Amino acid sequence: MSTATLRQTPVQEHSRILSFGAYRPSVYVTNEEICQWIDSSDEWIRQRTGIVTRHRAPAEVDVIDMAEGAAREAIQKAGIEASQLGAVIVSTVSHPYATPSAAALLCERLGATPAPAYDISAACAGYCYGIAQADALVRAGAAEYVLVVGAEKLSDYIDNTERSISFLLGDGAGAVVVGPSEVPGIGPSVWGSDGSKWSTIGMTHSLLDVRDLSDEAEREGADEAAAVLGTEAKIWPTLRQDGQSVFRWAVWEMAKVAKRALDAAGIQPEDLAAFVPHQANMRIIDEMVKQLKLPESVIVARDIADAGNTSAASIPLAAHRLLKENPDLSGKLALQIGFGAGLVFGAQVISLP
Repeated sequence: MSTATLRQTPVQEHSRILSFGAYRPSVYVTNEEICQWIDSSDEWIRQRTGIVTRHRAPAEVDVIDMAEGAAREAIQKAGIEASQLGAVIVSTVSHPYATPSAAALLCERLGATPAPAYDISAACAGYCYGIAQADALVRAGAAEYVLVVGAEKLSDYIDNTERSISFLLGDGAGAVVVGPSEVPGIGPSVWGSDGSKWSTIGMTHSLLDVRDLSDEAEREGADEAAAVLGTEAKIWPTLRQDGQSVFRWAVWEMAKVAKRALDAAGIQPEDLAAFVPHQANMRIIDEMVKQLKLPESVIVARDIADAGNTSAASIPLAAHRLLKENPDLSGKLALQIGFGAGLVFGAQVISLP
């Protein structure tokens, strides 16, 4: 019998976020433009959501293009080479291919191959899910540096005439590099899901519905096919939500999750320098600030006014902007929380780079 001792990877005690990167698409869509498609007004949208404008990507720019732009900035600011990445994680619900992953192609574009690369489908909580995994990978010794990207082109899945969610959504990408640290830089992750509300935010149709429509057109013959396929835009999966249910869940239940993240990190609200919630709705953000009893000294990210709701990209985009406008926040503590479709949620206290 062999007496050899199994070798395990050395453990790294602490991790932290080393840098942020961002990509904001060039197209701005104002509330007035949105109101071409829905019966609303600039005033109503501002009052109900806090959104003034949102970024949308042009047709030639896809999810991976935006992810690459954000990732390159994060890698450069971290002071490392892409070849040093031990894993690449992309959180997205708008990559148009079920397989292969967006992360695998991003890894190749960056020059990080053969690092392991995979996508996360956790919608607006996806970035926090990615941070939880990156923290674990670094501290377990499985990777020295991990790239986490939230990237969304939600405009590909919007029905402009739909009133529950279309006017909220924007496109963009945010990225971070997570690496080893001599002191704790990422608090324990509080994350989970509530599948009982699975249908509260989601798609109008599945891809199987699109397939069945195409099969029907093929059976009908050439002339009839054109008429049938002319309705495909109605079948193409687009996003929608039960706005009131989501609002109540986000305000009341997510404040509890945020408090659990503070407790897990051993942090009090007055210890925070910043609060970076998912940019879902300005009213939700303001209500969470009240629920958490954050002191006025805490700077609250409100990137939604100019960026809209960018799902998995919203927290890193908002944090990137917060640091750019408030460089003195570097080294200080921030609470971040993501929540959305699934319903899924994740939160951590982090030290800002």
